[in-house]
Amino acid sequence: MRTMAFSRRIVLLVLPLGLLGAMIVVAGCYQGQPSTHEPFHLNPNMDWQPKVEAQEESDFFADSSGTRYPVPGTVARGELHADKAYYTGIDEKGDTVASSPVPLTMELVRRGQDRFNIYCSPCHGRAGDGKGIIATRQGMVPPASFHDPRLLGAKDGHFFVVMSNGLRNMQSYRHQIPVHDRWAIIAYIRALQLSQDAPENVVPADKRVKEAN
Repeated sequence: MRTMAFSRRIVLLVLPLGLLGAMIVVAGCYQGQPSTHEPFHLNPNMDWQPKVEAQEESDFFADSSGTRYPVPGTVARGELHADKAYYTGIDEKGDTVASSPVPLTMELVRRGQDRFNIYCSPCHGRAGDGKGIIATRQGMVPPASFHDPRLLGAKDGHFFVVMSNGLRNMQSYRHQIPVHDRWAIIAYIRALQLSQDAPENVVPADKRVKEAN
């Protein structure tokens, strides 16, 4: 008798739980199906909360616009760019900077060489002479040689501005090449120029080639 009574208790306990589970399963399967009945919301404030959608009208603000603009002078994190010469290649007077604001190191030159060979050499050539594979095979107007006297005397800021904004057939590379890498490329361009136009006094004695008498 005790066993039967215990079994009845188990059945009475399990049966409602089973029915509840079945209802939950059926409700889950029914979710998303067309219905003419209002859905049941346990916490309706999550569905009907006070908010303004994008571009929506609002009676709260004087201009009736729900879209609010940033407070004047707001700067996004990481976008301050207070060092104008570094981020634009132009000084406070509006002139291109004469020399790179980044300290010259061998690591910087090597980084510039790597980026130059990826982004610049297809048109400008590995030697910077304007005879890259695209310029020679595609019939395009060749870019100027970095060894041209005009570019030998150009300011570092000139190269930065051209990389940032593009020039004639050259597109802007501001999105492909980060600011620091642009300065690194300029350091390598100067190394290329020096390799073809170095004064004798900066060439080691054992590397100098004596002119034939």
